[in-house]
Amino acid sequence: MASPLDVLAREQLLKDRDAAAEVVRGGEPPHVSLLRLCDAGLLEGGLSAAYGVRPDELVGPLTTAMGGAARRFKVVDVRERPVLELHILAGDVSERWEVEDLSALVHNLNSLYRDASDVRAVAELGEWEDALQLWCVDKRILPRLLRQPFFAPRNVRALTPSKD
Repeated sequence: MASPLDVLAREQLLKDRDAAAEVVRGGEPPHVSLLRLCDAGLLEGGLSAAYGVRPDELVGPLTTAMGGAARRFKVVDVRERPVLELHILAGDVSERWEVEDLSALVHNLNSLYRDASDVRAVAELGEWEDALQLWCVDKRILPRLLRQPFFAPRNVRALTPSKD
């Protein structure tokens, strides 16, 4: 069985294979290695969002990393009470989103762009070093990653294609 680094290198998901090899520690669970790689900035499309970052602060970097049509995503207005609410504009879609945390933002963005093949899906890898580790992954690669034991995002159900 190929190591997580071998799989990630084969899929061209690592920015620097040698640096990645230095970050990964032998004997640790493979999903922890993925968190370490994301935190170190070595995953293509990886982002670390520090505690305290608000959804309206993350939306720009996140939609840029998602690419494609998500780059044209706009926040028109932000309301803070009683729950943070974003008034968004994405193409012909104008909606108000209540986003109490970063996970809610990730969920809404993944739902909005579910059928957009040019937009990467956002995997919520988990928390590491006081930051939420997020990974924007090309949807063509996602089915292969979902079969890997080291890829265990919190939002795996949202990333799994529905069987209609």
